[in-house]
Amino acid sequence: MENKEISQAVISRLPRYFRYLGELKDEGIERISSQELSDIMKVTASQIRQDFNNFGGFGQQGYGYKVEYLYEEIGKILGLDKTHNLIIIGAGNLGQALANYMNFERRGFLFKGMFDNNPALYGKKIRDMQVRPMEEMEQFVKENNIDIAVLTIPKTEARAVAEKLVRNGIRGIWNFAHVDLNVPKEIQVENVHLSDSLMKLTYNINRFEQESPGC
Repeated sequence: MENKEISQAVISRLPRYFRYLGELKDEGIERISSQELSDIMKVTASQIRQDFNNFGGFGQQGYGYKVEYLYEEIGKILGLDKTHNLIIIGAGNLGQALANYMNFERRGFLFKGMFDNNPALYGKKIRDMQVRPMEEMEQFVKENNIDIAVLTIPKTEARAVAEKLVRNGIRGIWNFAHVDLNVPKEIQVENVHLSDSLMKLTYNINRFEQESPGC
């Protein structure tokens, strides 16, 4: 595949393609056209073809896409053909919920450790992980080939923790703290602001009510 810049809009749609194709594969569907995929996903067939053409196309005109092949190829693009070792920083409710979500492991995301600065949580077992003191985090990252850290901590602590993670070879941060992180450009950061998503939902509710006053 030609090495070219892919827009973030296209990248943001890839996980959704992967999820729908996985469901089709599980249902025993072997082949699908862009129009059929469009009907299922509510994305135009033209948009689907444009997105896939960024990566070589995958299909054949008049022949459609082989579901399993397309599923596997998008998985490779997303880096799901290899495993990723993760740690969670913050063993509160959100951190524990993420640790207990089994679907991550099926995608190759392996939680290896969990850290917190609350002594009352030290030794608590979340699935097969014990909560460890923050003082052990840096050594643990080095010794266990950790490439992704999940931050579920207050924003006041997030920047200092991110700096330590970067110094110890972390490659990516999944950031649930409501703060922008200043990290080198080679460190990938995905920010997740749950309240932003909820506000987007309420915006759409309000817009629908304004456009449909008789409902």
